[in-house]
Amino acid sequence: MPRRFCIVFGILLVAATGALAKKEPALPTSVNATKQLALVRVNVTGQSYDYFRPWQKKAPFSKRALGAVLSKGRVLVTADLVANQNYVELERAESGEKTAANVQVIDYEANLALLEPTEKTFLDGITPLEITPDTVVGDRLAAWQLEPTGALLATEGLVTTIQMTQYPIDVGQFLTYRVSIPMQYRENSYTVPLVKNNKLAGLLLRYDSRSQLLDAIPAPIITHFLKEAESQKYRGFPSAGFSFFPTRDPELRQFAGETGKAGGVYVTRVESNMPAMKAGLQVGDIVTAVANHDIDQNGNYVDPLYGKIEFTNLLTAHAYSGDVVPLRIERDGKPMQLNVTLEHRDARDYISPPYNFDEPPRYYVLGGLIFQELSRQYLKEWGPNWQREAPQRLVYFDRFQSELFPDANRRVVILSQVLPANTTIGYDDVAYLTVTKVNGREIKSLGDLAEAIKQPVEGFIKIETEEDPKQIELDAAQVAADAPNLQENYGISSLDRLD
Repeated sequence: MPRRFCIVFGILLVAATGALAKKEPALPTSVNATKQLALVRVNVTGQSYDYFRPWQKKAPFSKRALGAVLSKGRVLVTADLVANQNYVELERAESGEKTAANVQVIDYEANLALLEPTEKTFLDGITPLEITPDTVVGDRLAAWQLEPTGALLATEGLVTTIQMTQYPIDVGQFLTYRVSIPMQYRENSYTVPLVKNNKLAGLLLRYDSRSQLLDAIPAPIITHFLKEAESQKYRGFPSAGFSFFPTRDPELRQFAGETGKAGGVYVTRVESNMPAMKAGLQVGDIVTAVANHDIDQNGNYVDPLYGKIEFTNLLTAHAYSGDVVPLRIERDGKPMQLNVTLEHRDARDYISPPYNFDEPPRYYVLGGLIFQELSRQYLKEWGPNWQREAPQRLVYFDRFQSELFPDANRRVVILSQVLPANTTIGYDDVAYLTVTKVNGREIKSLGDLAEAIKQPVEGFIKIETEEDPKQIELDAAQVAADAPNLQENYGISSLDRLD
């Protein structure tokens, strides 16, 4: 399979509070006492949205974590910690003093967020952490956690690999530190800073307690986030929008017409309306250099700090939205240069949005039929193994959305489930159907569906689906008459949310 390459930064915390090992001994490291106060506790309460019952929220949750104190009175945490939050509170570790906090900037793709205390003097006296960007393989990093007493617990680990990996939000590959470390469980494990010489080197991304391997959001990504956060409008991490495959196969190089020195990657797909397509990149091109760095047959360039690493690092950690990055390519054996103006790809620009945090899901209830727009957030209701447990047809739509739906300005509308009602007799077991037409009108969004429903055909609402039963017909008058009882019986505050 070709490697997917849509250069949009995405991170989602996978290390849940209970995921860390509880038995391994910690390796204490010497930490400057004045630096111990560069951590504050972060207490969060909130409610996430229920995509199976989209008119309501799930039960309230509470999370307790750590935040790294930075300059300018800011606290760095993971975005996952404050997703769907109702209230955020900072607590000083040494005194227990508390104050409310606001989310200043959040990037769900980067899984990073900046908090700001409502009481401006709350962080006074705390020495902020500086950031060190020079971590390399072989360095030792210390994971900082707090004991219930407020005492600092530092656990040392060895950086074994620095590479590009898939981040949990699954919209691209980004720089990651891999650390071998015997982490201990603590209640504040949502945000674990990793430090080098008392400077911030990274934040916990995920941890496997069995192998004792930790992946960290590295300092270059954090620095990128913080620099972008200084701008008046946060733009997020950039995207180029193409997929590629290595050119180790000499027959592939011959097929592509490569005539120069063997190297570069073969372009397998170019996203519609994305920077690469706007710059003129085509399927079959061989990208031989990015930002004046030569690319080898595996897609690696030589980084002055890390050595050989995948060229996607040049388009995420190194570049910003709006930057013009030159690509040297070969097309039918002829060398060319394309200048790609990078842009951030907003979640709303996808057919199936990769995340929908802090936003209520759109829905439409018609006589017991629940219509929704496909999103990855909906699929993740099936749990950590959603790619196997969720309806496979919908997973397929999400995975190959660009190829299946070249028209970018649309959504996939699904009939997600049926509530037993007078108007749905015989359709009780129907679920996960793709809606194609309503009353003869093509459906590309819930807005289309809502408008089409207003035009019954001979008193009936005709719904056509891609899968069996292919067609559902509802008596429009009965649907309207039964609507109040439907709302009362199922506690539905409103039969639609389209905004």
